[in-house]
Amino acid sequence: MIRWLLIAVLTVGITGTAVWGYQEHQEKNAILIQAENSYQRAFHDLTYQLNLLHDKIGTTLAMNSQKQLSPQLADIWRLTSEAHNDVGQLPLALMPFNKTEEFLANIGEFSYRTAIRDLNKNPLKDDEVKLLEKLYEQSGSIKKQLRKVQYMVLNDNLRWMDVQLALATNEKSDNKIIDGFKTVEKNVEGYSEGDLGPTFTGASKDNHKYRNISGENISEEKAREKATNIFEVPKDAKVNITKSGKGADIPTYSVSYRSKQKNGYMDLSVQGGHPINVLVERKLKEPSISLYQSLEKAKSFLKKNKFDSMDPYQSSQYENVGVFGFLYVQDQVRIYPDSLQVKVALDNGDILGLSARNFLKNHQKRDIPEPSLSEEEAQDKVNPSVKIQESHLAVIENDLNEEVLCYEFLGTLGGSTYRIFINAEDGMEEKVEKLKEAEMNFATS
Repeated sequence: MIRWLLIAVLTVGITGTAVWGYQEHQEKNAILIQAENSYQRAFHDLTYQLNLLHDKIGTTLAMNSQKQLSPQLADIWRLTSEAHNDVGQLPLALMPFNKTEEFLANIGEFSYRTAIRDLNKNPLKDDEVKLLEKLYEQSGSIKKQLRKVQYMVLNDNLRWMDVQLALATNEKSDNKIIDGFKTVEKNVEGYSEGDLGPTFTGASKDNHKYRNISGENISEEKAREKATNIFEVPKDAKVNITKSGKGADIPTYSVSYRSKQKNGYMDLSVQGGHPINVLVERKLKEPSISLYQSLEKAKSFLKKNKFDSMDPYQSSQYENVGVFGFLYVQDQVRIYPDSLQVKVALDNGDILGLSARNFLKNHQKRDIPEPSLSEEEAQDKVNPSVKIQESHLAVIENDLNEEVLCYEFLGTLGGSTYRIFINAEDGMEEKVEKLKEAEMNFATS
């Protein structure tokens, strides 16, 4: 009797230990997945910030308005601050990356110091223009190197947790991400340091709350159903879901999916179940559809997910991926704050990404005034060297975060294409944006 009692006790103990071990394993996996998602998001944000930084520096070289130049330089300073923040979220503490961080700091210091002075009384000197040209060239080099790393991450399904492990254990084996960042650091070491003056620090602009989050709160099971539908995987596929903690700008479900064929990451709002960010990673084959065909796939995806009245305004192709920017259109006026981006695989038209954060934050019904200036009067305010190709009415945010109605002119200068926004009320040059080559082809087709 005692023998059977002992056997029963041991059986219960072993079962309890197994259950506890399984729960521990599940909790550990959830933490690792959440960390990997955070690293992936920070890295792709860093690559995006460097792309934008390079374009912003180039835009300052094409500007014709001293009034607009100061806010543009302040924006460059803000971007370097955000890039610094993204670097700080990556597991690079055990790897030398100080030269690249120093380079970003130098750009920020120069742009801040220049932005705060009165450029009407004390305009840019020739040596400062040359410095901007050099920074434009050097930031372009860093951008290209990071794009190569990004391509390897997406194409080979590389994990940042492996980077953290390799750095922590001082592994000798090759790691493509580490090698890529070492190449970036080595290239930056070759840049000559200019006299950029004292150090300045500051913070980014505050963001307002989400305006287009509506609907009832959804359950974790409903979030799972929505995610499998967007990922285009079976409804019974294993997906991992974690809910955001306190302090998040909006309550979200972070959803991840991993299989031999592809990996997926997604943020869904708890309220309404709106997709905020989507990222799908898989091995891509050679392109078999055109950029135009992939654009139609992006339009269908937006319509299916109830993003209505969205018109494409820019297009880029990176290797085997098409990236499309869309704007909400109200009464034939482009609403730039209500923008989103969609990534499409060019091998079969799969949706690889969605970034709808700006749209969900800003979208609302607007009372759009009639323009005070005619299109011809506004065009007279554009640099006469720019050859205008097309125009639109558009609402943009100015440097005071105020929405203003503008005439948008698409034009070319010196082999580059620019979008130039002229205030439809007073004729001020509000903003100038340099388009990438792929965007030029899309915009002028």
